[in-house]
Amino acid sequence: MPRPSNTEERRQQIVDGLLKVMAERGYERASVGEIAKAAGLGPGLVHYHFSDKQEILLSLVDRLAARVRARVATRLAKVKADDARAKVDAFIDAFLATGADADPASVASWVTISAEAIRQPEVRAAYEKVVRADLEQLESLVSAVTGRRKARALAAGLFAAVQGYFVLSASSPDLVPAGSAAGTVKRMAAGLLDTAEAREDA
Repeated sequence: MPRPSNTEERRQQIVDGLLKVMAERGYERASVGEIAKAAGLGPGLVHYHFSDKQEILLSLVDRLAARVRARVATRLAKVKADDARAKVDAFIDAFLATGADADPASVASWVTISAEAIRQPEVRAAYEKVVRADLEQLESLVSAVTGRRKARALAAGLFAAVQGYFVLSASSPDLVPAGSAAGTVKRMAAGLLDTAEAREDA
């Protein structure tokens, strides 16, 4: 695998700098100077590699999406090909399970990105693209359990629960018992999928 270019490495450093600052202080208070400091670079390099702070934010959206998709792929690869229910659980685990690959700073940054998506049309477009792709993947996994009937609604409900846990854990972590999110949403999924299967069989 070829080594990333110096430009790519610098851009990654800068995006990681925004992630660090934004997880602690939010987007509005993440100045270029603060981003540069967190990245271990001078502000001039930030301006050289990115036209403005929003461009860094849009790169962060792509980075976070790639990270969670890698987690999903890793977990799905461990599930038997014909175990549709376990695939839904693996998807939920990828988003909510704690463990060595958990990343609270990324979760906090994603919550901030969702808020910025309300304010900034360019961020909204990037955010919507990521969420749409994730939701479509979950819908596909759910439909393998229930058939096409109501798969979109069930997937949307489960995905909303995931996003809700993100907001709670980022803004009021003491309200979420440690390690409870994935188990709770998987139990919700089991109840919804059992009901949907029973209706399909009736």
